Amino acid sequence: MERPLSGHDSFYVTTPIYYISGNPHIGHAYTTIVADVLARTARTEQRTYFLTGTDEHGQKVADAAAAAGKSPLQWCDDLLPRWKSLFELYQVEYDDFIRTTQPRHETVVQAVFEKLRENGDIYLGKYEGWYCVHDETFWLESKLVDGKCPTCGRPVQWLSEDDWFFKLSKYNDRLKQYFVEHPDWVRPRAVYNEMMALLEEGLDDLSITRTNLEWGIPVPASAGAAHGVIYVWFDALLNYISALGWPAGPKMQTFWPASVQLIGKEIARFHTLIWPAILWGIGEPAPHMVFAHGWITVEGQKIGKSLGNAVDPFELAHRFGSDAMRYFLLREAPFGSDFSYSEEKIVQRYNSDLGNDLGNLLRRSLAMLEKYRNGLVPQPPYDEAERNRVFGEQFADLPRRVRTLIFNLQFRDALEAIWELVSALNRAIDDRKPWTLYKEGRANELDALLYDLCEGLRWLAMLIAPFMPARARTIWHQLGLNTAIDAAWSEALVWGGIAAGTQTQPGEALFPRIEQVPT
Repeated sequence: MERPLSGHDSFYVTTPIYYISGNPHIGHAYTTIVADVLARTARTEQRTYFLTGTDEHGQKVADAAAAAGKSPLQWCDDLLPRWKSLFELYQVEYDDFIRTTQPRHETVVQAVFEKLRENGDIYLGKYEGWYCVHDETFWLESKLVDGKCPTCGRPVQWLSEDDWFFKLSKYNDRLKQYFVEHPDWVRPRAVYNEMMALLEEGLDDLSITRTNLEWGIPVPASAGAAHGVIYVWFDALLNYISALGWPAGPKMQTFWPASVQLIGKEIARFHTLIWPAILWGIGEPAPHMVFAHGWITVEGQKIGKSLGNAVDPFELAHRFGSDAMRYFLLREAPFGSDFSYSEEKIVQRYNSDLGNDLGNLLRRSLAMLEKYRNGLVPQPPYDEAERNRVFGEQFADLPRRVRTLIFNLQFRDALEAIWELVSALNRAIDDRKPWTLYKEGRANELDALLYDLCEGLRWLAMLIAPFMPARARTIWHQLGLNTAIDAAWSEALVWGGIAAGTQTQPGEALFPRIEQVPT
């Protein structure tokens, strides 16, 4: 599948807005890093918008704030720097960070509520049923597991109140048709199948207000009855268009529908059944793709604050470096599947892939260039050594292939494709033995090899830049390059781009070896 486009030669990627009931864990970093890789890749060719943010309303936030002796807004304000500093630490370059407490968001939520009311898509009714405060989710009794929430395992409470309802059932058939006609719009396939099964069962209308809660966006006074606040999930989903200035803001015209919306699989129902129905109700198209990725697990259990096994992403970045963590998270397993975390696995990836393969390639190449050619990139004598053009021919399609894999969210495959070039360059050193070429005076062959090593490293710096931006810049600077590393691959990644005579600048090891798991 080719990259998802919005139809305007633009690219819009979103993370879920993260529920700010506590500190972030590694799962939050994971999703946001993926969005950052997509956005960095897209920016080299397209207008790009990358949105993340925090979900700050609802009972769970109100309860956490009360327990801390703070107002809900103060609670959110105090936590916000922690979340933003996480993204800064992991080199995430978002275009917008939205908070659901911002006026620009609240205005849109109320406007959408009014539009749906005017269209007849919401109505007054009485809600009676089970509710999980932790997940802010309603459940039919038939869905409970041992009388508890099927998602988090916590007790549920019975609610009975007059609320406004969204006519979700009205869109059941249209959703089924849309799923059939767009079989790739929800990925991976297992999540698509799960959502189709829910559609086959039939959807119930959704209560979208609360009368027993004060912390939230108020129901518009013009509604005239059942005042209270708007349901946190209805509120939260609208962030993806409130950030664009719905209904008529220029960003809305440029970037909607979203190219890729990234979520965890536990919130797929909201994003693939409720969200498109709301959008259709206000006359907007559904996003091109919703990708519901798997969980990072410890001993088979999903990582999460509530389970007491949350992994501190700050500590990991300080121990191993944010680039190494970005690499590990995207190389360890196919995106979409669950995968287990351990520091032993991180160390293994770090020392093998990053230290031995990539880092040693840079160190050896520049050390030999310094020894044999005073650190200057030689003029490649391709007219006398045609066989050395093999890299340019063999890897001519690599940039296109990597870009396609990234936009298909096959990050592990993309990194494996990049490592084919890493391996080929290392193999060339071992097979062609530049120290022997120098000793035997075979200057043309040595120049050809040294040039190809430098050019290959230039390619690698650009190809890994979306995944490991800091280390990519380190390679770039050690090669003595002063141009922009984020140039379009289609223009810059043509073999022979590094100029002869460039003065390289060897520096510290790219990934110093870790002898054991830090304690």
